[in-house]
Parts: sequence; C-alpha cells; structure tokens
Amino acid sequence: MKPIYRHAIVRKPARSMVHGLSATDMGTPNYERAMHQHAAYVKALQSCGLEVEVLEADEEHPDSCFVEDVALLTPSLAILTNPGAPTRKGETKKIMDVVAKYYDAVERINEPATIEAGDVMMVGSHFYIGISERTNLAGATQLIGILETHGMTGQTVMLDLFLHLKTGLAYLEHNNLLISGEFVDKPLFTSFNRIEVGEQESYAANCIWVNEKVLIPKGFSETKSKIKQLNYPIVELEMSEFQKLDGGLSCLSLRF
Repeated sequence: MKPIYRHAIVRKPARSMVHGLSATDMGTPNYERAMHQHAAYVKALQSCGLEVEVLEADEEHPDSCFVEDVALLTPSLAILTNPGAPTRKGETKKIMDVVAKYYDAVERINEPATIEAGDVMMVGSHFYIGISERTNLAGATQLIGILETHGMTGQTVMLDLFLHLKTGLAYLEHNNLLISGEFVDKPLFTSFNRIEVGEQESYAANCIWVNEKVLIPKGFSETKSKIKQLNYPIVELEMSEFQKLDGGLSCLSLRF
C-alpha cells in the first residue's frame, strides 16, 4: 500500500549554510535566495495536503536544513541516525524532541555505525540502504536489525560515485523508479518500471512523490516530460542554492 503523508518537518536554512559541505564547485549559496526557495518548498508541501512544522535555523550546523539525513521516519517507527559527516553529528540531538512528538516508537543508530537517511529509500515495508562515504556497513546492519524487529526488511546497495543513494534514485510509488548514473545497470532495480535520467539532468533524479504529486527541481525539461507521461501532477521548484551544497528536494524534509 502506498503511503499517505500527513506531516512534514523542515528546518530553515542557516546563514552559516555558506560554509556547508559540498563535493562540487558551483559557487557559494546565496542565503536570501535560499530562504525564498525554502519558503516555496514549504508551500509546495502544504499544497500536497501536508501539515508542515517549520523549525528555526540552527547556526551551529551549516547543513542542518537537510533534515532528511538525521532521521528515518517509517509509518510506525522513527529511527534517529548517526551522520557520517563529523560536522553533522550534533544535528540528531536537535531533532530528537521534535520526532518524539509524533512517534511512540523511537530507535537510534549508535557508534561506530554511521548512516544518513539520504542513503535510505523506502519501497513499501522494504528499505534499500546505500553504502557510501556517509553510511557504513555497520550502520546499514544496525538499521536492518531495527527494521526486522519491527516487521520490515532492508538490503544494502554499494555506491561508487553518488554522495547518497537518493542522489540517483527516486521512488515515485506505483513501481515507478527514477534512476540515473551508476544505478542504471544494477540488476537490483530491474523489477521496477525504470525511468532513466540522463547524465546532463542527473540532479533531477532526486524528486519526491507526495500524495500523488511529484515535486521536481526546475530546469530539467527532459525529466519533467518523462514524469508527465506517467500522469503525475508536477510541481516545479527552484533549487539552485541547495544544489550548490549537494542537496536535493528529498533532503529538505522529513515526510510521514
């Protein structure tokens, strides 16, 4: 059964985002423009029927607007992660009390395991977990153990190039999977209806399905056309300032 989301948690960008992590050289993000784009993102989630809790900026943590990485929210269980980036370790503590308002069951990933939820893709009650620079095998093993205890399953996916699993994959429900780059030839994903995203539009592989609408980054016409052929209503959003920090649409919210 496909999930029906009712809530989202987001965090406003911090002025310190100009010091955020980035593996690419796309320039320094503009804070004012990022705030405008973030506000539009919140409105888009609300237009999908979500009640959005907007957390204040966390200046201590430049990447803290990417709240997806610090918690994995399933329909019945919340799991607090342990980010692999040292500068992001403290973000989990900042989200604990917020998550506890919505979930009775809260678990957590503990050292030496690391995991960022950008490496986790939920498909029903099954979870694909990327092994990356940010998520280690110990983290994936801990997560799978927690999931199995609660009647869910998980499996690992090795990453060679992408920062996170969901940098190159987006599950749009109904067995539809946006797929790009190193994942295109992986036999693991052959059972899906795969919509390939070309190298020039690889950033657009990070889209989000929200209650039958699909939110996509603006400026990627080929990917937009492919998604439109699947009969999803599409919401386009400017993401330029978050792209400079390797962040995508899924990174900016916890949806549940």
